Amino acid sequence: MKTYKYPLGKQSNTIRIGNLLDDMWQVHFYFHTWQRERHKEGLPYVNFEGMCDHVKVLKETTNPHWNALPSQAIQQELRRIHKAYDRFFKKLGGRPKIKPRHKFKSITYPGEAGWYLKNNRITLTFRKWNPKTQKWQFDKVPYTFHKHRQWHGTISTLTIKRDACGDYWLCITTTYTDFKPLPTTGKSVGADFGMKDAYLTLSTGEKIQHPQPLKANLNKLRSLNKELSRKQKGSNGWWRCVRQLARLYRKISNQRKDFHWQLASKLCPKFDRIFLETLNLDGMKRLWGRKVSDLAFYQFVEILAYKCQKHKRHFKKVGQWTATTKPCSNCGFHNETLTLDDRQWTCPACGSHHDRDINAAINILRAGMVSVI
Repeated sequence: MKTYKYPLGKQSNTIRIGNLLDDMWQVHFYFHTWQRERHKEGLPYVNFEGMCDHVKVLKETTNPHWNALPSQAIQQELRRIHKAYDRFFKKLGGRPKIKPRHKFKSITYPGEAGWYLKNNRITLTFRKWNPKTQKWQFDKVPYTFHKHRQWHGTISTLTIKRDACGDYWLCITTTYTDFKPLPTTGKSVGADFGMKDAYLTLSTGEKIQHPQPLKANLNKLRSLNKELSRKQKGSNGWWRCVRQLARLYRKISNQRKDFHWQLASKLCPKFDRIFLETLNLDGMKRLWGRKVSDLAFYQFVEILAYKCQKHKRHFKKVGQWTATTKPCSNCGFHNETLTLDDRQWTCPACGSHHDRDINAAINILRAGMVSVI
């Protein structure tokens, strides 16, 4: 599966998508509350088919305005709810939560039902009440999006999303899996994560620095938060400041993600095998919270794993308790006196001079190659 994301841009009729999201939230809120009330009364859980039947009854009785909602989108939301409760009953996740209205941000259409797509224009099918005929009728509304690249494969689902900045996005998920593997190079590399000298140190000796976008924008974030604290909550100026904060956070996130994608795209063509260390991120966040979040080690590992799978590269993480920092990469001597402040050290057994991070990257490479063999 592959997802392509396109911005819808500023259009006068996007307010209808916002109203649709708010109405779909009512469905989300009702069925989560309904399932909880049934559980309190000792009644059994109602699965997807039962919820669909209940929707039909609600449309005819207490919630006739739900007839204006796309039936396909309602079914997709009920599938989400059923999947969440199914995972909860199998003890694969926590109790499903009810999203507040402002955090309900997407609706999904399956297959080719409820929408029509051609070039850079998508037509969504809404329903409205005709007072003359006293019947519900279809209302097709076109939207233009910025098609910056062509999607490939058969479209399986189509999702409309609204971000915290109030902008709308079109997400097209396809079944395209025909990726061409990159030519082999015969090279392998070990990489050591760092927070002081470099973000990523390769066993080849190369050190890669992280731009740290959160640190670079801290002053702007502080001033905007101070400005927000002086506003009256709910006023026009307060909402304007909230949007400014959301845009700045989105910019920081995009800068970080762009760096990770570029770094992963740089490593995959160079090396056939890539080995990384396993980090205790929870412990690191307790010690260096903001910086660890800014560096986003986990996000980079996920992106690199996807790129390696796409281009048929071997990717592996060595065990968390594998000794990589203290052993000498030449003779294997364990330097038990090594501390975090020691960035350079000389092996007392063989006399080799080591850079702390490069030595760890070489040991990661060797531990990874042993597991491959």
